[in-house]
Amino acid sequence: MRSTSFFAALLSAGLLAQAPFTLAKDNSLVFCSEGSPGGFDTAQYTSATDNDAAEPIYNRLVEFERGATGVKPALATRWEVSDDGLSYTFHLREGVKFHSNKGFTPSRTFNADDVLYTYQRMLDPNHPLRKAYPTEFPYFTSMSLDKNIASIEKLDANTVKFTLNSVDAAFIQNLAMSFASIISAEYATQLIASGKPSDLNQKPIGTGPFVFQRYQKDSQIRYRGNKDYWDPAQVQIDQLIFSINTDPSVRIQKLRKNECQVTLHPRPADLEALKADKTLQVIEKPGFNLGYIAYNTQHKPFDQLEVRQAMDMAVNKAAIVSTVFQHAGQSAANAMPPTQWSYDETIKDAAYDPDKARAMLRAAGVKEGTEITLWAMPVQRPYNPNAKLMAEMLQADWGKVGLKVKIVSYEWGEYLKRTKDGEHDTMLIGWTGDNGDPDNWLGTLYSCDAIGSNNYSMWCDKPYDDLVKKAKTVTDREQRSELYRQAQQRLKQRVPITPIAHSTVNQPLSAKVEGFKVSPFGRNNFSGVSVD
Repeated sequence: MRSTSFFAALLSAGLLAQAPFTLAKDNSLVFCSEGSPGGFDTAQYTSATDNDAAEPIYNRLVEFERGATGVKPALATRWEVSDDGLSYTFHLREGVKFHSNKGFTPSRTFNADDVLYTYQRMLDPNHPLRKAYPTEFPYFTSMSLDKNIASIEKLDANTVKFTLNSVDAAFIQNLAMSFASIISAEYATQLIASGKPSDLNQKPIGTGPFVFQRYQKDSQIRYRGNKDYWDPAQVQIDQLIFSINTDPSVRIQKLRKNECQVTLHPRPADLEALKADKTLQVIEKPGFNLGYIAYNTQHKPFDQLEVRQAMDMAVNKAAIVSTVFQHAGQSAANAMPPTQWSYDETIKDAAYDPDKARAMLRAAGVKEGTEITLWAMPVQRPYNPNAKLMAEMLQADWGKVGLKVKIVSYEWGEYLKRTKDGEHDTMLIGWTGDNGDPDNWLGTLYSCDAIGSNNYSMWCDKPYDDLVKKAKTVTDREQRSELYRQAQQRLKQRVPITPIAHSTVNQPLSAKVEGFKVSPFGRNNFSGVSVD
């Protein structure tokens, strides 16, 4: 009786909050993640934090090979492309089961209806789910898929056909991204009928290797291995737990104590000690990423090219890369990483010149002491290990040219929402490539269609946009590369952003973890992963 009362007292006092991790089953894996997801409806999110949380739950028609950029069959076993490049016919995997939860048990297996429902929701403003649960689809629209997909047809229960208005050389790569995760039409219809359509975002149902159990914001997400998964070799873990810790030092402490077996985004200063620890392994990969400053070109005075040029040349990039990234980054001059095909190596930065920058600002009518805001991310990302420190260094740099800089920050989800709405003057942000195609940088981040989603500069430039759109309709890689090189030159000249750095990705994990692959796209995928 005493032990029961003692346990209840501890529970009521909140002193057993970490018990799920220390009392986890032997065949479990704890991942120390860096932030709380906004939800699990992948179509409405672009952040790696959100996509990581949803990754265990869902499948797509096609998916990226683990640790690589190649595309492999998933819910589609094969596909054909028409000679004119405008039609894609997908043959669906049969017998795939959707998950169930306390309120939902599927009556059928995955079929063409679920594919149509998933995509029609993003295409049709009058779709029942979209009307019941209004939301934006930033990836879908920033890549112009809402304009380019002419139709989706169900040819039979296990065959669907996509027809495009124009050739899209990146189409298959795009369908392997998180936003294209297939949802259950039956589950969504039930949620609408019960008046709870938003449960799609908080109580997700998918076909993936792990089944969602529960989520406590700022604490943990729990999943269980899917015993009915269509590829059973990918489910090696009974329990998968995301332990949410925003502090990188806490994540490393938990890893060393074996309270988690995988973590991410260590501080550069911690790397030497982590690599020397025999109980750990640190996987190091060149980063397919970019950290940058975005200027809101719809706010004065950043609508003036001369002001953006002055701000750019006032940034002491070498000092920032040395101090913030230390030995885990390289200075960036271009709007995408050098490992991306079509990268233009001829692009160079303007020289660091605060005196000239000050004079240019005065000539542009910007008075001494003008106040601006600089928004700094509250989380570590692969492309920026310490946004707060970077913001403080920029505050000093721009202070030297006569600007009064106020640093602003919010919780990560709120930060993204407000900056997509254009509340900022300048901001720190970045990107890790999603699919290996240049359009994922030049179209997704800087095109006119991406305003309100991933174009944080709110920049729309017709000559640039024409080049990027034309490049998507060309299938020859060298022709595409030439168009993308021209687009990179135009973007560099117009300065909607200041590229800062490409970082090296270091992924620390327990030496007991087997089968983990570091994704070039910054996704943490636990399919096929086991703990010895």
